[in-house]
Amino acid sequence: MSGHHISSAKFLWGVGIALLILTFLTVAVTWINIPEPWNVVVAVAIAVVKSTIVAAFFMHLWWDTKFNVLLLFMSIIFFMILVGLTLLDALYRTDPIPSF
Repeated sequence: MSGHHISSAKFLWGVGIALLILTFLTVAVTWINIPEPWNVVVAVAIAVVKSTIVAAFFMHLWWDTKFNVLLLFMSIIFFMILVGLTLLDALYRTDPIPSF
């Protein structure tokens, strides 16, 4: 890394307030009458935006080398592959003891 980036307190407070607003928005999604599968989709989309903000600014990936961003994306993809393989095994497994 060529140098360190130092964020100002005003910038970090702004990011923190944005995360707080997005948290309140996530809670508000539960109160709004959105059809059944879409309320989860909206809540997960807001969570993805919040995690992107945290990774970019609090973990300083925005100012870091692109190799570290690549490592983050590759670990997320690897995690999704592992979860997908686990779900494939669990969804298509036969019951050893049939239910009554």
